[in-house]
Amino acid sequence: MKKIVILGSTGSIGRQTLDVIRNLPDKFMVTGLAAGKNWRLLAEQVKEFQPSYAVLSGPRELDLLKSELRSGKIPELGWGREGLESLASMSEADLVVVAVTGSAGIFPTIAALGSGKNIALANKETLVAAGQLVMDLSSQKKANIYPVDSEHSALWQCLNGNNQDEVEKIILTASGGPFRELNSAELKNVTVEMALRHPNWNMGKKVTIDSATLMNKGLEVIEAKWLFGVNYSQIEVLVHPQSIIHSAVEFIDGSIIAQMGAPDMRLPIQYALTYPERMSGLAPRLKMAELKGLTFETPDIGRFPSLRLAFEAGQTGGTMPAVLNASNEVAVDAFLKGALSFTGIPLIVEGVMCKHNTIRTTTLEGIMEADLWARKTAEKIIKNQL
Repeated sequence: MKKIVILGSTGSIGRQTLDVIRNLPDKFMVTGLAAGKNWRLLAEQVKEFQPSYAVLSGPRELDLLKSELRSGKIPELGWGREGLESLASMSEADLVVVAVTGSAGIFPTIAALGSGKNIALANKETLVAAGQLVMDLSSQKKANIYPVDSEHSALWQCLNGNNQDEVEKIILTASGGPFRELNSAELKNVTVEMALRHPNWNMGKKVTIDSATLMNKGLEVIEAKWLFGVNYSQIEVLVHPQSIIHSAVEFIDGSIIAQMGAPDMRLPIQYALTYPERMSGLAPRLKMAELKGLTFETPDIGRFPSLRLAFEAGQTGGTMPAVLNASNEVAVDAFLKGALSFTGIPLIVEGVMCKHNTIRTTTLEGIMEADLWARKTAEKIIKNQL
């Protein structure tokens, strides 16, 4: 049995990972779980899966978890960044699923890779902010990174067995979010409730907002550059509203190989967990005869400038992608709290990027300094606008 650690077990990806494991009980054993503040749900998961270790964000949540588990078997407990890193590098684990949100995923990812653990990566920010550092460590420790995002999983499957030198370009598809047909004036009036209603996917709040602004796709562009060793000139983004083709690869002879499937995250999650095998799973089957049509269009970066900003940050390199990511996290949080308009999100990100003097560093300290600077700068700009 493959022993699994899940970081972010109470989030959308974490819960769906546990769905996959429930469906394949003879293949996987959950040996560690980590959550943020949702100690109630973590308690239910601990009771069901009986992991040896459990981690929460703080000591208060940990005390509440202990109280809830008093009558049963209590796993070894930890909290905070130290607890996450300890869990990610535990000797028993065969695979670490990194499904925490935001730049907080960088530290446990590095801890897992540093211990030679294979990881299933569902945290975009890790490769966006620290791509060179993470990929170098992966190579040095001979630890594999299996992508969980549906788009990167699709590219991974399309590239499997093919010569990298024969790749012309990779094509990342995007649903376009719920506002792809709104004009610029209408976008200014988008509310939080509107932005959280994604037409195809059920995701966490931050990822859903990023999908609506197309920043999610921009982060995926940077992630794809590191995962698949391509240049930014070889990456194309196409809006595909049906979310049936998850991504594609065009080869130098003109052939295009695409991966299709129903929009269900349990499919790429299971592929990452069972690789190199395929097994029967929970994801609904795609009935091709019932498809009404597949359409594609070029994204409008005038109305959705976040995608342009991501390409610019990636091409600039150094600390700029970390600044892009950190300022976007602050801006999205401000929008969710009602302190910023929907169209203000990319304006904040661009404002912070314009103020940043890029540093060529691959050290974690340098990256996190840029991350902290970007957060403070974004918060200051937002505060001055109120």
